[in-house]
Amino acid sequence: MSKFKYICAFILLSAAAACAPTATRVDTAAKAELAELILVNGKIVTVDERFSIAQALAIRGARIIAVGGNDEIRGRAGAGTRVMDLEGRTVIPGLIDGHTHWIRAAEHDELRLDGVTSRKAALEMLAARVKAARPGEWIATLGGWSEEQFNDDPRGFPLAELDRIAPDNPVVLQAIYRHSYLNTAALKAAGIDAKTPNPGNGTIEKDAAGRPTGIVRGAGGVAFVAAKIPLMDAAGWLANTRKYVHYLNSMGVTGWLDAGGRGMSPRHYAPYQYLAERGELHARVYWTTIRQPSTAAQVDKVVAEIATLKPFQGNDYFDHVGWGESVFAPITTQLLRPKSNLDPAAFAQARRIMVALAERGVYLNAHVEMTDAIDAYLDMVESVNREKPMKGLRWSFSHLDQVTPAQLERMKRLGMNAQIHTRPLIQGALMHEVHGGKAWTMPPFRAIQDSGILWGLGSDATAVTTSNPFYNLAFAVTGRMVGGRKVNSATVSREEALIAHTRSNAVVVFQEGNLGSLQPGKYADLLVLDRDYLTVDADAIKDIKPVVTMVGGKVVYEAKP
Repeated sequence: MSKFKYICAFILLSAAAACAPTATRVDTAAKAELAELILVNGKIVTVDERFSIAQALAIRGARIIAVGGNDEIRGRAGAGTRVMDLEGRTVIPGLIDGHTHWIRAAEHDELRLDGVTSRKAALEMLAARVKAARPGEWIATLGGWSEEQFNDDPRGFPLAELDRIAPDNPVVLQAIYRHSYLNTAALKAAGIDAKTPNPGNGTIEKDAAGRPTGIVRGAGGVAFVAAKIPLMDAAGWLANTRKYVHYLNSMGVTGWLDAGGRGMSPRHYAPYQYLAERGELHARVYWTTIRQPSTAAQVDKVVAEIATLKPFQGNDYFDHVGWGESVFAPITTQLLRPKSNLDPAAFAQARRIMVALAERGVYLNAHVEMTDAIDAYLDMVESVNREKPMKGLRWSFSHLDQVTPAQLERMKRLGMNAQIHTRPLIQGALMHEVHGGKAWTMPPFRAIQDSGILWGLGSDATAVTTSNPFYNLAFAVTGRMVGGRKVNSATVSREEALIAHTRSNAVVVFQEGNLGSLQPGKYADLLVLDRDYLTVDADAIKDIKPVVTMVGGKVVYEAKP
C-alpha cells in the first residue's frame, strides 16, 4: 500500500533483538498467537463498552487478536508479519448503516448529487457526465438531494436548461420523492406526452397548451418516471454492484441493514449473493424482506409466505435477517405528511402480519414517524406480544421522528430498538415548513439517547438523503443540513453518535459478537481516517474521509496519495 509503510516484522524487531535474549523473544511469542498484520503508532478508538483508546492492534486472518500499546502489539509480530505504521492517525470501527436502500441502488449507475451545495457545481457534474455518456444513454439521479441544499441558487432544473446540456441523452433528476426533472429526450424515451394521463399519486405538469413541462410531481409520479429507466443486463448489474460497494467503502461503510424498497426483485439481490459466495463482497449486507401489501388478499399471501421463512441461512457477508419496513401499505406514514392513517381496519390487516412474524420468530422493522401513528403501532405490538411473546426478536421501529419519552419506555419494555435517521440533512428546511417548531427535535436524538433504549444511526439512503456516514455523524452532532443550515437542536455527543453508528448497529443486524467495536475476537472491520473524529471541529466531521477501509482484515479501499 502506498499510504503507509509495510515492512516485515523481523526488521522492526531487530533493534529489540539486540537488547533482549533470543530465548525471551521466543518464549513471549509462544505465549501469544502471532499476527499476520499489526497496526501501530495510532489512536485506536475501540468503541468498546469503556470507549477505550489504544495505540495498536493485531490481526490474524479476518479477526482482531489483540488491542493495546505499541510494545505489546509488536510482541505479536513474527518473521512474516506485516506492519502498518499509522503515523498517528485515528482508527475507528467500520461504520454500519442501520437502515438503507443500497441494494436497490445498484440497478442504475447514478449521477449522485449527495453533499453538493452549489447548483452551479451540480450542472457542471451533469455536463461532464453527458460528455462521457454514450449516445442515447440515460443519465439519472434518483434522489439524495433537494433544491434547499444549494447555497448559490436554490431552485430546480428547467426543461430548456436540461435540453441545452443534454440534447441527445435522456436525463432524470429526482429530488427526494417529491418531483423529477426530465429533459425532452427523457420525456420522449419514457413515452410521456400531452396525452399521457397522470399516474396514481402523481402529476405530470403541463403548460397552458397541454405540453409536458418536464416536471413530474408526487411520490407516485417519481416512481412512474423511475420505472421507465432501463435496467442493466446481468453482467452490467454485477459490475455496477462491485462499483457501488467500492463507492460505499470509500466513504467508510463496511456494513448495513437493507430495507428493500420500490420494485425489488430477486434480480436485485442476485449480484450480492454471487459476490458473497465467492468471497468478493467487500461489505456486510443484512437484508429484510419487503412486500408492502395493500389489500386483505395480498395480506393472505404475505402470511402464507411468512410461514415458510428461514432467516439467518446466509453468512457474515450476506444474510436475510427478517421482515420490513412497510408492514401494510395504507398505514405507512410519510415524513412530510403530518396526518397519519389510523383506520382500525387497516391496522387489523397489519396485525395479521405481525402475529405471523411473532409466531415464526422473525425480526420485524416497521416504518413509523408521527406521535399518533407510533401510539397506534405500539398498541398493536403490545397486543401481539400478549398473544405471542416477542421479546428477544429485537423488533424495531424506524424513523420515529416525533417519538415521546413515554413511547420509548413502552418500546423498551417490549425489548424493541430504534432505527434513527438523518433525513433532515436534505429535508430539514422542508420539515420546518411542514412541521413548524416540532422540526427542531425531529428526530429527537437527545431524548432517545437519554431514554436508554438501544438505537442505531443510519441514513435511509439513497432517495431521501445522502449516503455518506460522516454526514450522518455530523448531523447527529451539529444538527446542520447539507449547505450548513441549522435545522435540529436535539443533538448528541460525537461519542454517542459513533456508538450508534457502530456498536449499536451491530446489535440491530444481530452481529454484536462479530462487529461494532475493535476488540479481540471481532472481525477486523475498520477505518483509518484522514483526521481525528474525536477532536476535529464539529463542522468538519462531515468532511472526514477514510485513508484505508478494511473489511475482515482485508483492505478494500485505499485513498490515492
